[in-house]
Amino acid sequence: MQRNVCSTSRRTAANRVKALWLSAAVFLFVVIGSFVFAWPAFADPTDPATPEAPSAPSVTIDVGGSTKPSTSVVALVGLTVLAVAPSLILMVTSFTKIFVVLALTRNALALTGVPPNQVLAALALFLTIFIMQPTISDINDQALQPYLAGSLSFTQALQAAEPPLRAFMGPLTRQEDIALLTRAAGLSNPANLDSVPMQTLIPAFMLSELRAAFIIGFVIFIPFLVIDLVVAAILMSMGMMMLPPVMISLPFKILLFVLVDGWGLIVTQLVGSY
Repeated sequence: MQRNVCSTSRRTAANRVKALWLSAAVFLFVVIGSFVFAWPAFADPTDPATPEAPSAPSVTIDVGGSTKPSTSVVALVGLTVLAVAPSLILMVTSFTKIFVVLALTRNALALTGVPPNQVLAALALFLTIFIMQPTISDINDQALQPYLAGSLSFTQALQAAEPPLRAFMGPLTRQEDIALLTRAAGLSNPANLDSVPMQTLIPAFMLSELRAAFIIGFVIFIPFLVIDLVVAAILMSMGMMMLPPVMISLPFKILLFVLVDGWGLIVTQLVGSY
């Protein structure tokens, strides 16, 4: 009985091995046959059914050409302008002078945090846009729109944008500041304002703007300084030397500033200086 069981199990195992080898042979036959019949389609490169290999994408950006710039070039130029916009606003516009004057006015009132810096910066920015509107329109008409239309190259557009900026910065720049930077750079004296390079005109313009801002701030400080002196003298005469004079003079400063419409006078003076 035990021999019959062993012989039966051996035959079953042998049958399984034969079935496994037969399945493997059929699978190899099918795979090899598929490759044989499909080989002409893969081997013939002229077969229309054969997909072409993808070519590497090519991107051509021509910034200096005279043709109309593509959308990608315009987007690239726009992102570059947005990246350097804060520096341009500080260097070639009236923003620096307006912000310094507003900050000095806040210090004259002895208000360290009111109005906050964000409010002063926003007010200075909108006043700058209001003052620079003619210059911005000239740059748009003479440089930006011709460049977008393709009549000017990128280099020519930059050169066309210089005259409006020179017309704005030139009358506001002191000759002493231009001479100072010219001597510092070791350059020869320019024949006229148009011959002054931009790398000299821009810092000279900023120095002139800071000087004008401090002059306006000095004029603003005088009435508030008088109030501080009067309050301090009254407190000294009353023997209240431990009481800070600023605490008493602050309401009078704010009252005087409101009665004379201080913000309106300062904004009128700033806009009128341009």
